[in-house]
Amino acid sequence: MTLMEFTVYDYALSGNCYKIRLFANILGVNYKKISVEFHPAAEHKSEVMLQISPAGTLPILKAGEMVLSETQAMLFWMAKTFDRSGTWWPNDDDPIAQATVLQWLGFSGDLTATIGQARLNSLFRTPIDKAKVLDSSVNALRLLEAHLTEQSFLQKKFIAGASPTIADLACFHYVALSGDVGANLGLEHDSFPEIRNWIYEIKFLPGFIPMPGIFEMHQLKDDAADPTIRQVSGI
Repeated sequence: MTLMEFTVYDYALSGNCYKIRLFANILGVNYKKISVEFHPAAEHKSEVMLQISPAGTLPILKAGEMVLSETQAMLFWMAKTFDRSGTWWPNDDDPIAQATVLQWLGFSGDLTATIGQARLNSLFRTPIDKAKVLDSSVNALRLLEAHLTEQSFLQKKFIAGASPTIADLACFHYVALSGDVGANLGLEHDSFPEIRNWIYEIKFLPGFIPMPGIFEMHQLKDDAADPTIRQVSGI
């Protein structure tokens, strides 16, 4: 196996797995995908899978002897390995842009721990302190909304600048599906106009793919009546 060939252990309904599928499609990269049953079989915790990655999480990316279990690290490796445009990870001569991307990669972990956990509870009834998790989820969306509002004033459409980076892909999924957690919980996009605009920018990127298994379309209220707005199936 060469460095340019890699395998991803994947679960279709996992938001973190989706980030890797989405980025690979945007980059036009082919890879081997091995499906792993997360629920109810918990195959990712099996002895065979733990031998591959002791972290017991999904996705797993394997390239040669390298095994990655953290999604943000996978996005970074893919950007450095396959992105010839130099768009998705800022150039080395721009440490401020790099630090900004790193900061929001860290924030994506907060989204997984808040909205991601609320979504798991909604899908699989996993035990959580629901009131605490929902409160933290709303606060995370407010923080992102405030940042995107500031970016909009600066004529920048994305989290770290005028062009998308891996920070956008890291944060996108759980934010885009926050409304799936439940109605009237403060997570609907109607309350976050800049987040809605940002979601559309991501959906219109060349190579965007929806996440299978998610059937609700997240869109502005008047989209169905506006023929100028392109419809995207899935998330």
